[in-house]
Amino acid sequence: MLFTIFYYTLTVILYVVSLPFLIYKSFNPKYKIAIPAKFFLKSNKPFEENKIWFHCCSFGEVRAIKPILDRFDKQELNLSVITDTGYNQAKEYGIETRFLPFEIFLPFWIKKQKALVVVEAELWYTLFLVAKRKGAKTILINARISDASYPKYKKTAFLYKQIFANIDKIYAQSELDKQRLIELGAKNVEVIGNIKLTNLPKVTKVLDKPNATVITVASSHDTEEETVLKAYDTSMGKLIIVPRHPQRFDSVYELIKSYSIPKNFSYARYSQSGNFESDVTLVDCMGELINIYAISDVVILCGSFVPHLGGHNPIEPAFFGCKIISGETIFNQKSLFESVNGYTLIKADDLENVLKNIDNLSNSKLDNIGTIEPIVTELI
Repeated sequence: MLFTIFYYTLTVILYVVSLPFLIYKSFNPKYKIAIPAKFFLKSNKPFEENKIWFHCCSFGEVRAIKPILDRFDKQELNLSVITDTGYNQAKEYGIETRFLPFEIFLPFWIKKQKALVVVEAELWYTLFLVAKRKGAKTILINARISDASYPKYKKTAFLYKQIFANIDKIYAQSELDKQRLIELGAKNVEVIGNIKLTNLPKVTKVLDKPNATVITVASSHDTEEETVLKAYDTSMGKLIIVPRHPQRFDSVYELIKSYSIPKNFSYARYSQSGNFESDVTLVDCMGELINIYAISDVVILCGSFVPHLGGHNPIEPAFFGCKIISGETIFNQKSLFESVNGYTLIKADDLENVLKNIDNLSNSKLDNIGTIEPIVTELI
């Protein structure tokens, strides 16, 4: 009781001190919905009672739980998030969605639910405390504690002991995560693997593979195609370029043309050729990337050679055992890369040398594929 009073008082003080900053940031178009909803409860009424309430942080976690959500009637579910990207993705599911309010509001905002299911590291003390006291079964899923985070958790172990006291069941990603969670005070921990690896890619069309090494440039952004074209030579194999955004198809084709003509490369648009026999092929249509991964030997995973983008999903090419090359900027995909063995992170300047030595690269493979069945069973 004393800890709860202390913690709540601290969060109130933090809120009051932060008010000028929050008001200022709320005028930023990027935060015009999220900040008023989370910190001032604007258009953010409580959920209806007696449903299964899922809480995620952002886009990746919202996507990861979709196979679980699909096992229930949408009318049975509530879903809360922290970020704008998570909110936008959640709204696509047709499930009642809210931004999770700041902790000082939770004692008044939370209504009785059948269960609260929290994904990964969203360990808010007041969230679990209030939900449990109002009758919800409290569950933490896909729980993990990375090597980098573990020392920080240990320094504040007293706080996590209080948090875990209000969590009824924990589904961890690995035995190491289970051990670390128990050391921090968790109870009733079960290992089921990484649930982000349950929604694996499916081939929708079998494509003909050229009689050569196939190098796919996946989800490329501005400047990244040029980085690859500068490094590429036909001795390396066939090059397939799949831009991230369709509005760039024409400009990327002109770029390919400008590099191919002086070097005597053959080049084509996939929409016109229907095959990958040219030296360089632009995939100027949507929905083919998974099918192309299935015939690829090497995947250059883009969004990672541009500082602010944070990389793209490595799970899909790893599922097909491709040799994965990525830039070093992967902060948005870090947890997914931790589930992949055999990938290469490089600087853009090193790409040519790496491509010349493709045979020395390891094939990727997925590690720690999870299952959602124990979670679904717990909630039924």
